[in-house]
Amino acid sequence: MMRTMATPSLRIAFLHLAPVPGDLAGNRRLIETAVMQAAQAGANWILTPELAVCGYAFTGRIGTDWIAPQPDEWMIQMGRLAAKLRVTLFLSLPEQDVRTKLLHNSLFVIAPDGALTGAHRKINALRVGSEAWSTPGTEALVFAAPPLDRVGLLICADAYSPGIAGSLRRQGARMLVSAAAWAPGLHGPNGEWERCTRDTGLPLLVCNRTGPDLTLDFTKAESVVAKDGERRLSMSAARSTIFLIEWDLLGQDLAAPSYQRLEL
Repeated sequence: MMRTMATPSLRIAFLHLAPVPGDLAGNRRLIETAVMQAAQAGANWILTPELAVCGYAFTGRIGTDWIAPQPDEWMIQMGRLAAKLRVTLFLSLPEQDVRTKLLHNSLFVIAPDGALTGAHRKINALRVGSEAWSTPGTEALVFAAPPLDRVGLLICADAYSPGIAGSLRRQGARMLVSAAAWAPGLHGPNGEWERCTRDTGLPLLVCNRTGPDLTLDFTKAESVVAKDGERRLSMSAARSTIFLIEWDLLGQDLAAPSYQRLEL
């Protein structure tokens, strides 16, 4: 059951998922199941990894014609689910700009009343390989993510550029949240998340993914909680898993230096 917010703490679920490239129906079912399971475990916030609905290297299997302006039918359905469960949902999927028709790699925030409160378009989007379909976003803004009124959003390599997180801090962000599909290895994360927290003074929650994709192996990728220039928690699993943490809203820090793990 959903806990009330009378206590100054937040239970946050990281959906550390293994989406299958191009399997929209299967990935959507996986996300829906994970969201319901996380809410049943008491989550107030539920985070998804980058491109959770389609996988990373999806274009070779299904192309891009399916990418629609948001909210589409499934996003509306997820809004209803968030409202039913009374959770704040951070949902990552591609979108088409209704005016320009350009495609973007985006992260959306759905409030506990089902309303869409904001969207971030990945700024440091690669223009080659598996991300060649995506047009980079142009700005980073803060959005309401109840119970917090100002949260800054990042997607994966956005953490490379100090100016992006710095802009969010200047806008009054109280926390940074990132969806990621960042595999370990030669070009894996190398202190970017920790630097974001050191430069801004803001905590950062990173929901990464797991499992093999067509071009990269994310099996050992880590979801991370970082604060004050340090990793406070690193969480990984070889298959789709939910990680739950307790966050102290007053102290803006982990309420406990551990996490709960739920298998999907």
